[in-house]
Amino acid sequence: MAKKKANKKKEDQEVLDQELQEQETQDQEELSVEEQLKEKEIEIAELKDKYLRIFAEFDNFKKRTIKEKMDFMRNASRDVLSDLLPVLDDFDRAKGSAEDDSSTEQFSDGVTLVYNKIYSVVQSKGLKPMESTGEVFDPELHEAITKIPAPTEDMKGKIVDTITKGYYLNDTIIRHAKVVVGE
Repeated sequence: MAKKKANKKKEDQEVLDQELQEQETQDQEELSVEEQLKEKEIEIAELKDKYLRIFAEFDNFKKRTIKEKMDFMRNASRDVLSDLLPVLDDFDRAKGSAEDDSSTEQFSDGVTLVYNKIYSVVQSKGLKPMESTGEVFDPELHEAITKIPAPTEDMKGKIVDTITKGYYLNDTIIRHAKVVVGE
């Protein structure tokens, strides 16, 4: 009987050990499932973050492309208008010469009409002349050709004469004014 009790105890111990092992295996499986769930949640969060970043990057790309296209369209005429600037300078000199009281030349009405039309067309395309005579010299806007003694004390450091007009195209300088500065 003692042997039966020993065998019974041994069997009971084995059953307990087996149940304990099964419980540990089940606990490990539950931990494994929880760990997998946490890993998947982390992976989902990373993918969402990646998606949002790519979406934002694409949106920025679209905005940048649209802005570049608009800038290109606004400044597409830059080369043509830059090539017209010497013609406009010649027109200004001819008009100035004709308006001078000591000049015998006259600026006919037809030429005045052409002059006004050319200026209105280039202004409609965004070209604006730069006002510089009497202004304070700014090396970012003006190119100093020479310095002369200032005719008055308040003209020191200011532009005394404009040799060649400067021009803006849509608020961007396309030609700096060539000026004489008083010192």
